Amino acid sequence: MDREYLKYKKKIVIKIGSSSLIHEETGGLDYTKLEKLVRIICDLRNQDKDVVLVSSGAIGVGVQALGLARRPKTTSLRQACAAVGQGQLMMIYQKLFQEYHSTAAQVLLTFDVISSDERRKNAINTFNELLQLGVVPIVNENDTVAIDELDDSVAFGDNDTLSAIVASMIHADLLILLTDIDGLYTDDPHNNPDAKLIPEVNCIDDHIMDMGKGAGSKYGTGGMTTKIAAARIATNSNSDMVIVSGADMDNIVKVMNGESIGTLFTEYKDHDFDVVRFILNKEYLI
Repeated sequence: MDREYLKYKKKIVIKIGSSSLIHEETGGLDYTKLEKLVRIICDLRNQDKDVVLVSSGAIGVGVQALGLARRPKTTSLRQACAAVGQGQLMMIYQKLFQEYHSTAAQVLLTFDVISSDERRKNAINTFNELLQLGVVPIVNENDTVAIDELDDSVAFGDNDTLSAIVASMIHADLLILLTDIDGLYTDDPHNNPDAKLIPEVNCIDDHIMDMGKGAGSKYGTGGMTTKIAAARIATNSNSDMVIVSGADMDNIVKVMNGESIGTLFTEYKDHDFDVVRFILNKEYLI
């Protein structure tokens, strides 16, 4: 399919994972990538596009700030790292956006916000007001009060899922997932050199779901299965979704220019699919 039409997308959600923000060798933030990410988002805003950024990295920043040798295993210490790291990460984002005469807002979500009709409506209203004001919402799960991603009963599972939920809530036209792999492959390319990139998916069936199993990364919590689940939410909410490598922030520009990179999941409404039921029943964890 010709991707020229992606140029005209007006409301975009961009998700960046921890593995795309953090230097693997040290665990420290990659400021070069962060600055470029913010500059590109501000340029999209100057093109009269609404952009929401779903950003991981709070726990990783907290780990670095507190001088810990590794990501902690206990929930309470992870939450303490999130409390330190979220504030520092947001401060960095605010400073970078201000350099480009833009304003960013922090939006922390928990599962109970999404599972409650009233709270979900309030969150949607907040997003709409921020976007009308020209503000860039920066979204993360509130790890300080939510049980960590390892506890499936009260958390989203990862920011892939969260970004798709946000895209559904604000009726986004496009969801871009920046990750440590440059698309969906026929097999895990880390283990199988013969795995081939799938440029486009028009229907997410069992065969596609099976392809995603087993892919993961050192710093992130979500593998390819969660990205396909995110695609189910997005495409059934009338949004296209693209998975591209977060190694190069210019990939956002390439996607928006209609270049054929990564894997495009095209909008495809399954009339038996109910987004709220999918979220509440946590079917994305199956």
